[in-house]
Amino acid sequence: MHTIDLSQYDIHVETILRNHPPSRLYEDAMRYRQDSRITDTGALIAFSGSKTGRSPRDKRLVKNAPSDEDIWWGTVNIPIDRMTFKINRERAKDYLNTRERLYVVDGFAGWDPKYRLKIRVICSRQYHALFMWNMLIRPTEAELAEFGEPDYVIYNAGAFPANRLTSGMTSETSVDLDFEDREMVVLGTQYAGEMKKGIFTIMNYLMPKAGMLSMHCSATADPESGTSAVLFGLSGTGKTTLSADPKRQLIGDDEHVWSDDGVFNIEGGCYAKAIFLTEESEPAIFRALRFGAVLENVVADYGGHVDYTDTSITENTRGAYPIEYIPNARIPCIAGHPTDIIFLTCDAFGVLPPVSKLTTEQAMYHFISGYTAKVAGTEVGVTEPQATFSACFGAPFLVWHPGKYAELLAEKMHRHNVNVWLVNTGWCGGSHGTGSRIKLAHTRAIMDAIYDGALAQAPTETDPVFGLAACTECPGVPKEILRPRALWSDPAAYDATAAKLAGLFAKNFETYAEGLSEAIRGAGPRA
Repeated sequence: MHTIDLSQYDIHVETILRNHPPSRLYEDAMRYRQDSRITDTGALIAFSGSKTGRSPRDKRLVKNAPSDEDIWWGTVNIPIDRMTFKINRERAKDYLNTRERLYVVDGFAGWDPKYRLKIRVICSRQYHALFMWNMLIRPTEAELAEFGEPDYVIYNAGAFPANRLTSGMTSETSVDLDFEDREMVVLGTQYAGEMKKGIFTIMNYLMPKAGMLSMHCSATADPESGTSAVLFGLSGTGKTTLSADPKRQLIGDDEHVWSDDGVFNIEGGCYAKAIFLTEESEPAIFRALRFGAVLENVVADYGGHVDYTDTSITENTRGAYPIEYIPNARIPCIAGHPTDIIFLTCDAFGVLPPVSKLTTEQAMYHFISGYTAKVAGTEVGVTEPQATFSACFGAPFLVWHPGKYAELLAEKMHRHNVNVWLVNTGWCGGSHGTGSRIKLAHTRAIMDAIYDGALAQAPTETDPVFGLAACTECPGVPKEILRPRALWSDPAAYDATAAKLAGLFAKNFETYAEGLSEAIRGAGPRA
């Protein structure tokens, strides 16, 4: 059993367990936490309390030199002063010092040893320790023995609230990050994803500063050549499904860095949505939720059988597991430079072409836009598609202005001669409610044609509204599907809908336009 002295952090608990293996964490969870359970497949069920998702409005960054000149301050990155951070850190330590036992997880962020960070997590819940055991890259015994001082420390005192009277606090939840002291504090939320995304925020600051592109995306590799492909896309666009390609190896499902040497995964595991999960729909994920995995906020019967359709606790049910649990995972999770970058969008308006090839400026524009659309009927009173934009397909985790990430994308595109594609997995022949969803088989055929190079040679025609070079031929895809306007029974209705979506793009882009070149600003739809 590994133990560790945390007195250097003013933490003086007698029992502190370092990198406790899953079996011991299970044992402690059953012994000390009355709400923990084990499923009939061996996964640990845990509950995050009242917070069942991230709290982006409660995220704070310390405004301090020299990082304050780099940070894109605003609604994403809200500042606090250094004294407020110290008060919250002291509050976290006070809480941790009241616990009978604590858990420390030491691991790495980043599979490439040249760029990885050493992360130390200090927490009181077995579930949080097991979660981070899965999500960090697990050191070998030799690496653990020589781990030394970490690059960043996370104090997770999420079961204890922030003091709402402390300057800068808006609730009992506060997730605070200090780039100078290299520390993170979690108060007032037990949702494990805050730690994962805190580390991603750190990488989103440090990697671009070093000229590398941190990306909120999935990535796969060609098993023969070792080259990669990167898939960006917001929830519901098919990113997880299309990344689970049996002909390719999975590098990772969520967070990556594009360095001078290629692409590497930041994480040691996956954190997949579990809502409505079935073995038929996502066999690899379903089978990965076994011993060693954590299932968050799910409902199970007396025998431990999980009902993945039960949303009584939350719709944001999740499962965390080591990436080694995925059969076609590429270990180590490193691959060569991308041959292709794919922006996935589920266009419920039904006006975007199924696949288009982007120029450099269009790639930067659509990367900064990060578009998809929610379908009508998902919320009360919503009767038509709702456009959703998230800068760089991960706005809540950006630190620099989105233009910084777009510039890095363009520079690496040119240096490595990468194709960039916009793939619509949404509707054709009309908007949601009148048209139909593009068949998954057709989208898979598009992806195959991208990977084997056939689509790079395909004929294109320029979309008059969106300015995109829409592919008009693709093996395995009917030609009529590739021209969206021709599929609408009412061309005038298509024109009006396309003009509406173009206007939404333009309005959204106003937030980011300052400081960007005229070529990028002009690469969007013609509103």
